Amino acid sequence: MATALVLASSSPTRAALLRTAGVAFDIVPARIDEVAVTEALQAEGAPPRDIADRLAEMKAMRVSLRHPAALVIGSDQIVVHEGRLMGKPADLEMARSQLLAMRDSAHQLVSAVVVCEAGRPVWRHVAEARMRMRAFSGAWADDYLRRHQDVALGSAGGYRIEDEGIRLFSAIEGDYFTVLGLPLLPLLSWLTLRGAISS
Repeated sequence: MATALVLASSSPTRAALLRTAGVAFDIVPARIDEVAVTEALQAEGAPPRDIADRLAEMKAMRVSLRHPAALVIGSDQIVVHEGRLMGKPADLEMARSQLLAMRDSAHQLVSAVVVCEAGRPVWRHVAEARMRMRAFSGAWADDYLRRHQDVALGSAGGYRIEDEGIRLFSAIEGDYFTVLGLPLLPLLSWLTLRGAISS
């Protein structure tokens, strides 16, 4: 019998990526205090890659303990601009502040994915993409946030490239799926090798 797959995330983007790839899975969101964990890891001097990896692992572990027979996929993404981490903005004012801080400069997206089984990690991958924002006006940022406030408040950095947010950028270096928050190709390769999805 095939091993069940569980996505430990409420992200519609991650679910859509797996669904489009023909992967059958259940969704069981993990509830962790991402802000508190991130702040604690930053206080310890953890680099961004380790923070993204740890958050992804915590999500997968929490759900795996409740579903030990399944392969549980946890993923997380953080934005790093000039050495400072930017998470999901708490309100539109913070979203505007983040976008204006990043305009006409580059930032990194760090995306991690961890798979757990029976309460322990069995596979992990961390990838990075480099994003360069154009020199858009404050008025354009205001209009963007007005039209897409739900997206802005639900996305690290306050934007999403799958829609009009792509107009914030002048260049993107890196894997498209990493930008979307799930390094999909390495994950699919591992799931195939593991026999969890058909080859």
